[in-house]
Amino acid sequence: MSSPQKNRASRRVLAAAAGLATAGALVAAMPAGAQAHGKGHGHHTPARTVDVQLLSFNDLHGNLEPPAGSAGTVTEKQADGTTKAIPAGGVEYLASSLRAARKGHPYSITAAGGDMVGASPLLSGLFHDEPTIEALNKIDLDVTTVGNHEFDEGATELARLQNGGCHPVEGCYEQGKTFEGADFPYLAANVTDEKTGKPILKPYTVWKKNGVKIGFIGVTLEGTPNIVTANGVKGLKFHDEIETVNKYAKELDRQGVKSIVALIHEGGAPASSSYNYDCDSPGAGDGISGPITDIAKGISPKVDALVTGHTHQAYVCTIPDPAGNPRMVTSAASFGKLYTDTTLTYDRRTKDIVRTAVKGSAANPVSANHIVTRDQAKATDMTDLIARWNTLAAPIASRPQGFISADINGRGSTAPEKPLGNLIADAQLEGMAPADKGGAVVAFMNPGGIRADLVYKATGSEGDGVVTYGESFTVQPFTNMMNVVDLTGAQLVSALQQQVSGSNEASPKILQISRGLTYTLDLTKTGAARVVTDTIRLNGEAIDPAKSYRVAMNEFLAGGGDGFAALGAGTNKLVGPSDLDLFNAYLAAHSTASAPLAPPATDRITVVQ
Repeated sequence: MSSPQKNRASRRVLAAAAGLATAGALVAAMPAGAQAHGKGHGHHTPARTVDVQLLSFNDLHGNLEPPAGSAGTVTEKQADGTTKAIPAGGVEYLASSLRAARKGHPYSITAAGGDMVGASPLLSGLFHDEPTIEALNKIDLDVTTVGNHEFDEGATELARLQNGGCHPVEGCYEQGKTFEGADFPYLAANVTDEKTGKPILKPYTVWKKNGVKIGFIGVTLEGTPNIVTANGVKGLKFHDEIETVNKYAKELDRQGVKSIVALIHEGGAPASSSYNYDCDSPGAGDGISGPITDIAKGISPKVDALVTGHTHQAYVCTIPDPAGNPRMVTSAASFGKLYTDTTLTYDRRTKDIVRTAVKGSAANPVSANHIVTRDQAKATDMTDLIARWNTLAAPIASRPQGFISADINGRGSTAPEKPLGNLIADAQLEGMAPADKGGAVVAFMNPGGIRADLVYKATGSEGDGVVTYGESFTVQPFTNMMNVVDLTGAQLVSALQQQVSGSNEASPKILQISRGLTYTLDLTKTGAARVVTDTIRLNGEAIDPAKSYRVAMNEFLAGGGDGFAALGAGTNKLVGPSDLDLFNAYLAAHSTASAPLAPPATDRITVVQ
């Protein structure tokens, strides 16, 4: 599926993986490297080491405009121990931040940890994320790995984002313009074609400049098929992250590339949500947990740094490699709110990164996350890009759908039960309850499918409290079709237990539930026991294990997505409208300008902590 990249004048050179499509001649005039004076005759000899700047970010999800509400802030720990929420993000500011950071660094690489697109707001999602790829080209992204969301529309569409060409169904969006694709390589080392066994995109790339060579290997999480619709991963095989990275690290090493960075779309959870938390604090309960810790411990010492993502957390940690040496593992939250600045000290003699001073000093850290603040000058080329695409989107995006009296938090809520989750589940139940629509008695919504908050403050000229189509689309951008299925009471209880057990035990995925369903979640217990089964009630009655219930959910959950095998076992399926259509219909039916919808109470799940 790969094809030669387009030639482009660039400040960098990318050398392609052996045996795969070349990245093309991305050669440009390069500033002189770090040099030291030699003896006599005025000759210059290069310094033994060169500081290479690695700028990185992850999980942009097509957020070109600053994300609204609490989803658009980062938490900063203050000197007195309190925390402060700081508005951040938006590509106008991300571009300015990265361009300012690069100044004075002749050796600078910008890399990303996946999920650049997918689950995007309307401004990007309406146009199959072409606006985001265009923005990343302008930002001078050098390389990214694929994330799970790069597969939302399947491998063929991912190949189009890489190689260009207009959308096969919707065609070209701007008259006389053909979409050119990404001028940076998307890496997918652990994603192979089931038939050929070969990677669907390049597994790695090598950045070169003045004799300095740094290899990048890109992988997404092996569990991608569990969190993407079946159509998105059809015909693809996803392989173990550690084995894949180690295999290609060996291959790069054999080619004489000794400096290697792994871009891994899998992450962890630091002990604090503050972006400036010291992840290497030695206290009890400090540090980082989650899948990335085991992955980092298994990846070959040949790899010098790990840029990660997926969990939308901010961290700069050192995790020992298999040889016991500290190695940097970073993640820059999500939505372009942060970027990481890491110094890789390259030794020209060994061609490797010097890892003796991984931490640096408090005043001059080797790696740190920085806020993409909104009080800096905007990048005018990004402002123009946003305005251009907004003009195309406006007729659809600005249509009012309903009215709210206050913020209704979804993505920005850290609670197991989210006000917006309740609203969405209620909308799904109401839409699928009529006998001819499926006869649903309860509805479940996956928390990961809620991509934003509903914000009271106007984002444009619509007025405060007005929910536009653009805003409701940003909350539910997947347009999943709704399903109603038969589940036994026993399966229903199993589904609730699967929120906190099996693949979801370490990082629970709490389903958002429609009104009428109540139960207690005891987080002091472990595994399935966290769901207190004798408290589960539907409209006041205990669940009968043998009885059949009609249950509404989106097609992703009905396919057993997110580890909910019990939901995937439903029978007698009826397919209804899209989740977004039901959401908009509910807003229209339950709100007016004079009687706006208030945030629903969160009293369905009793949480014991």
